[in-house]
Amino acid sequence: MTPDAVAVLGFVALFVLMLLRVPVGMAMGLVGVVGYSYLVGPGPALKLVGQTSMRTVTDYTFGVIPMFMLMGALVSVSGVSRELFKAANSMIGHLRGGLGVATVVACGGFAAICGSSVATAATFSAVAYPEMRRFNYPQSFSTGVIAAGGTLGAILPPSTVLAVYAILTQQDIGKLFMAGIVPGILAMAMYVLTIAIIVKLRPDWLPGGEVKPWSERFKDLKNVWAPLVLFVFVIGGLYGGFFTPTEAGGVGASGAFILGLVRRKLDGPKIREALLSATRTAAAVFTVLIGALLFGYFLTITQSPQKLTEFLTGLGIGRYGVLALIMVMYLVLGCLMDAMAMIILTVPIIYPVIVHLGFDPIWFGVIIVMTVELGLIHPPVGMNVFVIKSVVKDVSFTTIFKGVLPFIATDIVRLVILIAFPVIALWLPTRMG
Repeated sequence: MTPDAVAVLGFVALFVLMLLRVPVGMAMGLVGVVGYSYLVGPGPALKLVGQTSMRTVTDYTFGVIPMFMLMGALVSVSGVSRELFKAANSMIGHLRGGLGVATVVACGGFAAICGSSVATAATFSAVAYPEMRRFNYPQSFSTGVIAAGGTLGAILPPSTVLAVYAILTQQDIGKLFMAGIVPGILAMAMYVLTIAIIVKLRPDWLPGGEVKPWSERFKDLKNVWAPLVLFVFVIGGLYGGFFTPTEAGGVGASGAFILGLVRRKLDGPKIREALLSATRTAAAVFTVLIGALLFGYFLTITQSPQKLTEFLTGLGIGRYGVLALIMVMYLVLGCLMDAMAMIILTVPIIYPVIVHLGFDPIWFGVIIVMTVELGLIHPPVGMNVFVIKSVVKDVSFTTIFKGVLPFIATDIVRLVILIAFPVIALWLPTRMG
């Protein structure tokens, strides 16, 4: 068989294994090793498995992943999400649609120190949804705003998805984190604007909450100092060049631990829960990473990325036409797998195309992560919607999708803005110390 035929057979085998529910990392690793073994030989293929596994788990750069995951886990078990929502609710919850705005703001704050869209959506399904329902907010809106707010976890730093993209494409992790800040703030602002438009069009649909005295508002606001200090310290240190992304992860995890102890939000069982959660998640990510690297070696010897580049650039639809095709592909894949798996599986194939077309790799990282997150909430099978459904069992999928539609429209407009004005994502990275 020719290398081209082996490559096609490899993609078919990968797709079949994923349909059979084989974990994506194991599927990629298995196909990569078997394909490499067929083309080069079983000896070099087995040696590649050992070298790749050892190099991945001992690479200093890759240490950023478990460190930021540990920080997110410690923050999560410390009850920060509830404090953020309570503070936002105290300030603006009494306005029409205010609880929705409070949810978006709190999701953004939590995402900025958690880095996971799935964790953000699951957490606020338990924290914000009951409060919105208590004030008779519609089920569709309540779940829709949580699904949309959850997507902020992948774009606002420290984003694990952006970190993995940086590692796969050998880009500066710190610059990618900085590139996500302004687009992330833009996302929050546009979600708030969407809620304001809904209130304007249907004034009786979204009621106001209870008005709280200013003394209580300031008391609730003072409780959010810890996550604010943590975020400013970690991201400020990165921006100023005081420490590397891996060091920032260590500083963030240590800071979350110390702040949790000082505020008496952490005890033995919670620390154990955070450690186990971070270890499980990091192990899963490293399994997928190792599988992707093995699959990448297989792709390299078959020259699949180069041939895909030739094919796409030969279509005669221009570079923005190719970009649109890639984004449509990610929207479709969003129905089948989570954000991390999509990035790890596709970036080694797509990245050479982007470089050839002359797009900025940092800007493309932001664009593609936003597209991936949009894929996780759009019908017919949004992965984030399943997460919310697993927590809020009395709501149908149809209801959640109905509530998320206005925010999908907002996301599409935001993507168009970022494509038209790359400076939105690139302004901060170009000013890093």
